[in-house]
Amino acid sequence: MSLPDRFAALRTQLTEAATAFTDGSNGLASILAGMVDDVDRALTEPLEILPVCHHSPASGLAMVRRLRQRPPKVIYLELCEDLGPLLPELANCELPVALQAFASELVDFPARWGPLSVVAPITEASAEYQAIAYAMTTPGVTVVPVDRSADHIFQWAPPEHDPETDPDPAAATSPGTGLHGDAVGVEIGELRPRFADLEAHLLHHGRVRHWSEWWDQYVEQPLAGADYATYRQVMLLVGSLFRRLAPERPDRLARDEDRERFMWTRIRHHLAESGVDRSECLYVCGAFHAVSPVTGFGVAAADDFEITPSTGTGWRYGLIPSSHSAIEAQFGLAGGSVSIAAANWRKELDRSRLAPFRLAKKAAKGGRRRPVAPTDPADTPAADRLSDFLAAPPELDPLDEAELRQWCVEIVRLARRNGYLASTADAIAVFETSILLAGLRNRARPTPYDFQDAAVTCIEKDAVPGRRDVARLCEILLGGDRIGTVGYDALPPLARDVHDRLAPLGLELTRRTVQRALLDLSAQPDLRACSDLLWRLHHLLPTGTVRPVMGDRGLGQHSIQESWDLALGKQQRALIELGHQGVTVEQVLEQRLRKAAWEPAATAAQALTAVIDAIRLLDSPRFADELGARAVELLAAERTVADAPQVLAQIRALLAYYRAHEPTLPSWCETFIKTGYAHYCTLLPTAFADDSTSLRQVAAMLGFLCTLEDVALSVGCDRTQLELAVRQAAPQAPARIALWWGAQVHLGMWPLVELRDWCDSLLASPLTVPAVPAYISGLVQALEPAPELAPFVVEVISKAFGRLPDPVLLPWLPALIRTLRAEAAELVPGLVRQAGRVFPPTLPELDAWQPPWSAPAATEPADAAAAAEPPSVATEPVATLLAAHPAASAALADLLRSGR
Repeated sequence: MSLPDRFAALRTQLTEAATAFTDGSNGLASILAGMVDDVDRALTEPLEILPVCHHSPASGLAMVRRLRQRPPKVIYLELCEDLGPLLPELANCELPVALQAFASELVDFPARWGPLSVVAPITEASAEYQAIAYAMTTPGVTVVPVDRSADHIFQWAPPEHDPETDPDPAAATSPGTGLHGDAVGVEIGELRPRFADLEAHLLHHGRVRHWSEWWDQYVEQPLAGADYATYRQVMLLVGSLFRRLAPERPDRLARDEDRERFMWTRIRHHLAESGVDRSECLYVCGAFHAVSPVTGFGVAAADDFEITPSTGTGWRYGLIPSSHSAIEAQFGLAGGSVSIAAANWRKELDRSRLAPFRLAKKAAKGGRRRPVAPTDPADTPAADRLSDFLAAPPELDPLDEAELRQWCVEIVRLARRNGYLASTADAIAVFETSILLAGLRNRARPTPYDFQDAAVTCIEKDAVPGRRDVARLCEILLGGDRIGTVGYDALPPLARDVHDRLAPLGLELTRRTVQRALLDLSAQPDLRACSDLLWRLHHLLPTGTVRPVMGDRGLGQHSIQESWDLALGKQQRALIELGHQGVTVEQVLEQRLRKAAWEPAATAAQALTAVIDAIRLLDSPRFADELGARAVELLAAERTVADAPQVLAQIRALLAYYRAHEPTLPSWCETFIKTGYAHYCTLLPTAFADDSTSLRQVAAMLGFLCTLEDVALSVGCDRTQLELAVRQAAPQAPARIALWWGAQVHLGMWPLVELRDWCDSLLASPLTVPAVPAYISGLVQALEPAPELAPFVVEVISKAFGRLPDPVLLPWLPALIRTLRAEAAELVPGLVRQAGRVFPPTLPELDAWQPPWSAPAATEPADAAAAAEPPSVATEPVATLLAAHPAASAALADLLRSGR
């Protein structure tokens, strides 16, 4: 039989059937004939093509059979070419894991795309892993990734591309959950209908719920025991069907064809450079790409695709843990499908006695199987295996009652442990229902999907008593959500450094459970370095990865005992991606703080936060001074006071720290106060009258100017500037007017006696009574710049509670509480303490208690001589003592002069 006629009989049969079904229409006939031509073209290619499907046990078994029969010397793999150096590190990992390319500093890409992340998950059942494991464990064999690089994936994205909502056609974007995060996932061997109506038609007539179940029933099971030649031809036919029935999307089709031309160009270049015989090579790619009609298809094609150079983006590479659920979420598979595929893989290995390929770390686990190299005399390019496969009825697997019975017993046991009222009767019902459902779906042997449906029907009645439903329990029974682990040797340098430095804790940090670390730093001072590292990791890693249970790390504070919950093994991906950003944790932390202070939208408050973090976590005075100088620049350039409350709280904390731990204030701190004094004095009159500036922000400005006045005056500021700013203010709202009064009293511009009389007049006038709550809110805010007004504010609030009518007081109370909680929470404790000093401590004393502000005025002295009489004799010993020992007075005077 000549090569062009190998499928002549099949082509004729399909054409006649299409003509009979479509009343002579040529549309279906041309599609079917074209599918046969696609298979013929792929089989004729001198470089052997092995079509695969992503994470398919049938593909993995076919790969093992091919490698056992005729071991190749070069394997061309559909995988990002820049991920090739990571393949040897798979030996240090526990599958599933994902190869990752990561970039945080983008060049020639839109900034909104960052950070960029590309992952390629690997499972043991995948044909790709079998090829990699074979190449890594067989001398003289090479794996050559030929797919476009991570940089080219984003180069080919359209300018309006959004990695979260418009993924690349050859990739998929996760929904943001799972171990892969918001990464673009390269799906090696994509094989799924792109025509929604075709998929819906297959699901309906296949009597299945989703695509994963259809694929398992009609492709996985028939091909699991098929010989290698039959597998190739069937997979090529399926790939051609999905390709020819894909919807018309020219942009997506063009990118697919460019990708295929890219891979064939890389293959031809490698063949020319290495000189290897193409008969000793194998090309592993998705069945969709194996039947490509592009002009550059094949090793003999003369069309070389022009590959653009990479951009200036710096890519980092590593491995991250993956899981079955993460793969399912990333690539749109049904829940539990990857776990079921893994269970089928193990079952088929036992049935066929094939020995899979494993890297060195797992080689011992496969020792019980002997390598089997089944003979396949018909495995030649001219053999037509499709006709027999398509004409033969499906082989019905006999019912394995022992396996099904074991499943039923185990699911009832799991259901009981998770709160279900399951019994032996439920196990029997699940057994019989599984057989019934399989029969309704034309299956003699119940599949895991039939068993899962039966278990949900018979056990899960009307509610889920625990955290797991029955469907999830079935997934756990059939293999569970297996989560991979990246071994120590495959970790980036930063992650290995973290493990080494935390070794004194005596914990197994690779475990996927949350572990408790107890640090007694007084008894074991050598653990201080571990404590410092944990606080830095707590700042850098996502919430929950490193969580302090007991202990605190504030400015100048160091705990004596600490307790930590560590989930570094469970959140291994976060630590690995942190390793992409630097060599040590300290380097990454310094980069983060510097970036926060120098980003274009940075504010003075952000820079001061970076200063505090640098002092707390890095203990680097030089770096803190650098960040402080940046804070001065940002404050001088600001034109608003939106961050005034944060700036005030941060600079107060820094002043307290420096005064307690340093002999003098750093120069940047003095410059910051001097700049802030002039800055807020300039903006104060406008802020009082501007409705867009909140009362809290104005109070914070006054707090900066009044409470830091001693330092400001010592560095050359003029108090007259503040007095002029307060006089120029013209507030209109009652709350702002009360705040303005408090500032005037603090500066000595208005006597407190007059302010008391004015407040009494407000309470006495029916016209101003409705506005009294607003005035009180302003007086509370005035405690920020003038804390000495606390007794007066307590007095005014007490008078208001005693004199305001209920229609005014009762609606005002909730608003007062909400205002104090939101804008003056830190001022309330001072008011409460002051009220505790004024009001009687016990209830019986309350009846006879008289408020100090309502007591009669003290009587005046009888005469001027009585008022001017000399100090009592009781003070003379004190004066004598101080005169005899002047050192204490002199030291106190020096402190007052120094401003500390």
